[in-house]
Amino acid sequence: MFVVEQACVYLDADGADLVSRHLWAEAGGELHAYLRLVPAGVKFPEISIGRVIVAPEARGTGLGKELMQRGIAAANGAPIRIGAQAHLEKFYGELGFVRASEPYDEDGIPHVEMTRG
Repeated sequence: MFVVEQACVYLDADGADLVSRHLWAEAGGELHAYLRLVPAGVKFPEISIGRVIVAPEARGTGLGKELMQRGIAAANGAPIRIGAQAHLEKFYGELGFVRASEPYDEDGIPHVEMTRG
């Protein structure tokens, strides 16, 4: 779902899935939101949250924010670093993240690193 919607169709095999914690929300047996909590030292020195996605029919319901709050809680107060799509900087800012890099291109999409804690 993530790679197709983002129009970044590529092998999503960074080796982090097997060591990550996966959080999701579903309704009626269908996936509505997902994120991946990656341990510190795998992608960044800090814990990271990535692959955050909310199904189109669940957007605007607060589900993405709720799932992010659960991901943050699962980090148990440890510092978190994310690679956020630049247009979502305000959304992540409302969750306590602050910009930690200049914008950069990832698969044709502007991103910024952000940290929390």
